[in-house]
Amino acid sequence: MKPVDPSHEKKTPISSLPRLVLFVRYPKAGECKTRLIPAVGAVQAANIQRRLAEQIFGKLVMTGCPVTVAYTGETERAFTNWLGSAATLEQQADGDLSSRLLAFTEDAPAIFFGSDTPDLSLEHVHAAIAGLATHSVVIGPAFDGGYYLIGMRKPMPQLFTDMQWSTDQVLPETLVRLEKMGVEPLLLEPLSDCDTPEDLKLWPWLLNEMGLEKPS
Repeated sequence: MKPVDPSHEKKTPISSLPRLVLFVRYPKAGECKTRLIPAVGAVQAANIQRRLAEQIFGKLVMTGCPVTVAYTGETERAFTNWLGSAATLEQQADGDLSSRLLAFTEDAPAIFFGSDTPDLSLEHVHAAIAGLATHSVVIGPAFDGGYYLIGMRKPMPQLFTDMQWSTDQVLPETLVRLEKMGVEPLLLEPLSDCDTPEDLKLWPWLLNEMGLEKPS
């Protein structure tokens, strides 16, 4: 499915700003970015998690939209001490990613973000917000076959149930489900997530900040 020109689908503007929901695990060594550990070690993997989450969180707060941090891996106080009080904090539900996403679907209009997309810019966030004024669903595709953000004007739990997460079929399956629902999403610019040692080669600036060498 090709990116859609917002002018192709006219809808009544949403009556309120969407809630921006950032899903983030606390940057604790050995408990986050585990696929990076063989290449950079547990401490540096956690530092990368911290750096990327802070970067994305800062951009969300700059939009003026209500922001919720869907947190896991530490207490609410630990997250407040880390990220401050600019956002609402809500603990993620137990279970798989489907369960964690479904717990926030009633917040629609909402846009869900992961915390591992180094190239996510404020312009991408604004494009997603603006997209919900013309489309029922907006998606930021990831090059690995998933997505780095997904937004919706109303709850669509069917997009999250029985999904094969962490595979290259997440985005294709999401688009199939939307087509069956008669919904044409707005697709934003594709970006890469930082999940594996191979991914790190894409961001020399991040390696430099961490004092790391480029993985061989």
